[in-house]
Amino acid sequence: MAIRAVLCLALASLLAIPAGAEDPPKRHGIAMYDDLKYPAGFEHFDYVNPDAPKGGTIRLGIPESTFDSFNPFIIKGNPTAPAIGGIWETLMVGSADEPFSEYGLLAQTVQTPPDRSWVAFELRPEARWHDGKPVTADDVIWTFETLRAKGAPFYRAYYASVDRVEKTGERSVRFVFKPGTNRELPLIVGQLPVLPKHWWEGREFDKTLLEPPLGSGPYKVGKFEAGRFVEFERVPDYWGKDLPVNRGRFNFDRQHLDYYRDATVALEAFKGGNFDFHRENSAKEWATAYDVPEVRDGRIVKEAVPFGQPVGMQGFVMNLRRPLLQDRRVREALGLAFDFEWSNQALFYGQYSRTRSYFENSELASRGLPGPDELAILEPFRAKLPDEVFSREFVPPKTDGSGNNRDNLRRAAELLREAGWVVQNGKLVKDGQPLSFEILLDNPQFERVVLPYAKNLEKIGIEARVRTVDSSQYRRRTDAFDFDMIVGGFGESESPGNEQREYWGSEAAKREGSRNVIGIADPVVDALVAQLVASPDRKSLVAHARALDRVLLWGHYVVPNWYLPKERLAYWNKFGKPAIVPKQGVQLEAWWIDPAKAASLPSSKK
Repeated sequence: MAIRAVLCLALASLLAIPAGAEDPPKRHGIAMYDDLKYPAGFEHFDYVNPDAPKGGTIRLGIPESTFDSFNPFIIKGNPTAPAIGGIWETLMVGSADEPFSEYGLLAQTVQTPPDRSWVAFELRPEARWHDGKPVTADDVIWTFETLRAKGAPFYRAYYASVDRVEKTGERSVRFVFKPGTNRELPLIVGQLPVLPKHWWEGREFDKTLLEPPLGSGPYKVGKFEAGRFVEFERVPDYWGKDLPVNRGRFNFDRQHLDYYRDATVALEAFKGGNFDFHRENSAKEWATAYDVPEVRDGRIVKEAVPFGQPVGMQGFVMNLRRPLLQDRRVREALGLAFDFEWSNQALFYGQYSRTRSYFENSELASRGLPGPDELAILEPFRAKLPDEVFSREFVPPKTDGSGNNRDNLRRAAELLREAGWVVQNGKLVKDGQPLSFEILLDNPQFERVVLPYAKNLEKIGIEARVRTVDSSQYRRRTDAFDFDMIVGGFGESESPGNEQREYWGSEAAKREGSRNVIGIADPVVDALVAQLVASPDRKSLVAHARALDRVLLWGHYVVPNWYLPKERLAYWNKFGKPAIVPKQGVQLEAWWIDPAKAASLPSSKK
């Protein structure tokens, strides 16, 4: 009976292969569209120093945050910030100087046919867990199935187009995809973080975890105190330290992360030498808080480093699940009440530019009127789209920066009247209900931006209440979509794809914890996202991204904020760093401790 079953399976496998089909070659990497930059046998990425010394400790501050779990794969709890170089390795790893390419990490080869209907990986024989056991195909399959069954909703959406995963050997697996064109799927599966099946047996995956987990990466969890600090220690016998994708990276022996409830306290702690490296997100602090002796004499380096990747969209994000915000005219009116020019001058020291696209700072951003390629995509949906998508360039409302936003507020009032709102006793009312909503924050620094916005709304009869809560409550409420408006962001890459379903898709809008916090459930947007995902080449991807961008912008789902195509960095002058900054920005894992520089600092700052 067993022999007959084996023969039947063999026959089925042969019949599944089209006549004349050849087995696709096994490669060291895979690109979305273009050729790989790095050939087989490459020695290291261009943006690292392969001879960087190992050693020392980097201390980092995590402001306005806490942690109570080492399980980042579920929506429960507050997971710790990741190490620079993770605990768990992925099948493949991307390079920071290509739009979207991946090279083997746990996997030594990747194999996919021209139609990308499946992808196969062969694991490296030397890949090991920190307990010395090998990483196997069973680990890969268990991880994939567990993330889809018990992980955060994101994973079910991200891997939705995977039909099944098959074990083809002790160290080889194949992922078979559902019918449809989706060139990105092999790369998506390549990003899979692989977890140890044997370690998780007897443990509940869907629960928070404060036991240091077993991993396979360059670091492991060391000392920690929940909510206060965690240390990640180098694994001395890390199996992958000499791989080309790792050479010159992960140079610190120890990473010490301190958690701060307050951003101001964190900044003062940095200037006092309690941690070493700080990314500054506040324009006010960047302009005013670094005039200290340590910066003036060079002990602290302050620099703005340009980068070339899309900045995405940050804005005041509206929740369409609230009936109040389902009218596009109301949403447009709320956008007219924000005075960016005044905010930029009065609050941000003129550092920012206004965001005009969901793919800002890239060729994917829409500008002007739709070109022929975009019109061919949009025309079938003309009857279901606002006329402005075809006839006007989206430009956020402007002011003269004086703080007198009268013209825009007058236009906002007209839109609200068209939507049926009337003024009664100085308040806008419709069907007996006032136009009132809450702006939910988790960062007190944003109050100085949001409160003037609320004052402008008050001038046209809208009550906007500003409420700031702690990070845990904020996450619970946003995961449950229990808000009217938040300050949110949608990060983008040079190669948008399946994650767009999670941002804007109708199915994601229904799932608690999804990234479709807006609640967009529009068949046109679904169709545009599907077409973008199926783009056969780069030119098509750009056209589809621009078309989607226009539809999202004219939906007035967010009040666009601002962007800066630079990273504002401050760090104690103890580091060495590579000469090249890749297009995707500073790669801190490629830095190292410079012994001579560290020795020159006062002993308390070393």
